[in-house]
Amino acid sequence: MTATLERPPAAAPPRPEPVRWRGIAWTLPPLLLVLGFAAYPMARVLTESLDSETGSGLDNWSGVLRSELFRTALWRTVQIAGLSTVGCLILGTFLALVLAFVPFTGSKVVGRLIDAVLSLPSFLITLAFTFLYGTAGAVNALIARITGDADGPLNFLGTPLGVIAAEITFFTPFVVRPLLAAFTQIPREQFDVAASLGASPLRVLRTVVMPEAWPALLAGGSLVLLLTLNEFGIVLFTGAKDVVTLPVLIYTRGIVTFDLPGAAVIATVQVALSLTLYCTYRFVFAKLTGGSRAAVDDKI
Repeated sequence: MTATLERPPAAAPPRPEPVRWRGIAWTLPPLLLVLGFAAYPMARVLTESLDSETGSGLDNWSGVLRSELFRTALWRTVQIAGLSTVGCLILGTFLALVLAFVPFTGSKVVGRLIDAVLSLPSFLITLAFTFLYGTAGAVNALIARITGDADGPLNFLGTPLGVIAAEITFFTPFVVRPLLAAFTQIPREQFDVAASLGASPLRVLRTVVMPEAWPALLAGGSLVLLLTLNEFGIVLFTGAKDVVTLPVLIYTRGIVTFDLPGAAVIATVQVALSLTLYCTYRFVFAKLTGGSRAAVDDKI
């Protein structure tokens, strides 16, 4: 009886460790771009805000933050951005619901027009408002012709109301588009089940449509809030001399009066405000999406 001795299987050759320098090489270019185009300008602005020929650099901050003009501009900026965002959310939700669930002739054309607004510069909307609702605009001319008055009754473009109306008109598509994308993701079966149970359209909207649309609504509203907070062109082209926002004040300090340290202080505040809003949005969005996923997991 012979015994066969089997050779143990040869050990597999060790795998070569991935070369780490490749990961560094792929990470380095975008990191340099971020540092060059984002971090450096912000650091430069912060350094400029501390530049003072006489005294401490903090004197620039105390002088700007204590000024009545800065506080007024800060409040006006937050007020216009908040009201414009609310208006965009209301109008954008209405338009998205109509385009998604109300069939009518020309709905695709309306959708394309809304998309076209996204590609236009903001000052074109302001010019259109001037031609339509300005003191010498078409609407005032028509009303004056009908009533026989020398001047038309509309004179709101140079007020905060005119700025808010122009911003709502321009930024509403930023709410419509995410909502339309969210509505297309809702399964058709949910509407069929709700209809078979006798749910009214308002109940379907409240219990089926809007819970699925909250993340898109939050994303669109947050984007509009950030954009309106930093909007400069609309305020400038409306000619609203009494409407001073933080971007307008930065322009006045830096370009008109050549007060670069003061403009840098206001710009730093503007950046800090925008970053705070963005971080708040990310935190709230993570909480909402995490909560909805947890609820689904519990049901499963």
